[in-house]
Amino acid sequence: MQPTDDSALLRAYCDDRSDDAFAGLVTRHINLVYSVAVRHVGNPHHAEEITQAVFIILAKKAVALRHHQALSSWLFQTTRLTANNFVRSEMRRQRREQEAYMQSTLDQPEADAWRQISPLLDTAVAKLNEKDRRAIVLRFYEGRNLSEVGAALGATEDAVKKRLSRALEKLRSMFARHGVNDTTETIVKTISAHSVQAAPATLAKAVTAIALAKGATASASIVTLTKAALKIMAWAKAKTAVAVAIIAVGATTVAIKGIQYVQNDAWQNVDLGGFDDTLKDAPHQTMVVPTKGGSRGYRPSPDGSIMGINLPMKWIMQLAYEAATPNRVVADVPLPPANYDFLSNAGADSRKALQLVLKQKFGIAGHFEERNTDVLLLKVKKTMPPGLHPVQVERAGKSQQILAGWRPDRPGERLPGLTTKEFADGLEWNMEWPIIDQTGLTNTYKISWAPPVDHSAETMSQTLFEQLGLELVRTNMPMKMLVVEKVK
Repeated sequence: MQPTDDSALLRAYCDDRSDDAFAGLVTRHINLVYSVAVRHVGNPHHAEEITQAVFIILAKKAVALRHHQALSSWLFQTTRLTANNFVRSEMRRQRREQEAYMQSTLDQPEADAWRQISPLLDTAVAKLNEKDRRAIVLRFYEGRNLSEVGAALGATEDAVKKRLSRALEKLRSMFARHGVNDTTETIVKTISAHSVQAAPATLAKAVTAIALAKGATASASIVTLTKAALKIMAWAKAKTAVAVAIIAVGATTVAIKGIQYVQNDAWQNVDLGGFDDTLKDAPHQTMVVPTKGGSRGYRPSPDGSIMGINLPMKWIMQLAYEAATPNRVVADVPLPPANYDFLSNAGADSRKALQLVLKQKFGIAGHFEERNTDVLLLKVKKTMPPGLHPVQVERAGKSQQILAGWRPDRPGERLPGLTTKEFADGLEWNMEWPIIDQTGLTNTYKISWAPPVDHSAETMSQTLFEQLGLELVRTNMPMKMLVVEKVK
């Protein structure tokens, strides 16, 4: 039986400079690291680079880890961190786009289950507590039998079975919250079949040689990737140390969330209003993960970064490609039915980085084209619209602030300082139609309007006529639309 004490091999490498011990660690864990990497970046070549970087990091940190009792879990988390950073760095260097990783040769219906589970799996496993995560990683990511898992955890086989059962039930519940209603049995079968992908036969030898040299013989891209990952890990460690000191004297919640963000995805719990403060010192990352719930919304930052909570995929595509509204997005392929939280804080490259992650993780991309579309035209029904009162306001920077705070579901809300074009844009955000301003009016208006509960085109048009002297006219015409398609 293969030995299960990773710390013994680490100690042999650190204390005796045993290259064979390190090679044994690589052989044991390379499939785990490669599988997580390829699932994140979707390209075998880049997954190999990430795998090499992770084992270089292991060689550099071996002394600190030699008594570590959960090396598999550490490698899992380090691979996720390195792969996420790779996505961002690829975007910033304008490297070629990656194809989405989803094997089309898999048979049905097993392929359908894996396609649903795959985008959720690693994030869900990362949310488990440390013992549950270790059990899942050892059993399914490394393919250990129950006896070997028990030896690694210091538990009996019966205890391992119970822990795995509880952990799998937690995963099933997480998946179910995002529309994946598979049984635990199906999840076990699917993960067992697909969560581990064998690394190329020659990779282990190459990884061992490069890692033992501490990266001295690695390519420039691997060196860059390793340095970036180590920098992020050092940042997280430093912030954790600061957290201990600050908590002792009563740190603010914002400071703690900013620290937890890197390690525990706590940014998903941050109020959108605290977005800028939370991320100002954080390393650049781009991710789209199943939502934890909360109020739907999104927030752009002045530097170009963007964050969204509890949004459907159509909204995320609209924000990634900067379409006017989600109503101007049409999907030629089925979109994931679940809602997601997303973060992209790569500054000016944030939206491009988000596009790349959507391609890699969900296999979808967007492009703009003219399409015949049902639209509503906002027109003047009465010669002198009674509800529009011309006003003089300072326009610079005001219109977007006013529009962003306007919600037609607040009856009787006054809308000062809007053009009819801005009013039409506001209507479009709250209705399921593209709306075009054809009033021909150019002034800025103070608007008093009590929108109806029913936001259908007919009811809205009637209310607009009665209160403002405007109307909505339905038509079909060519419009610039964001078309979502499967990545080729």
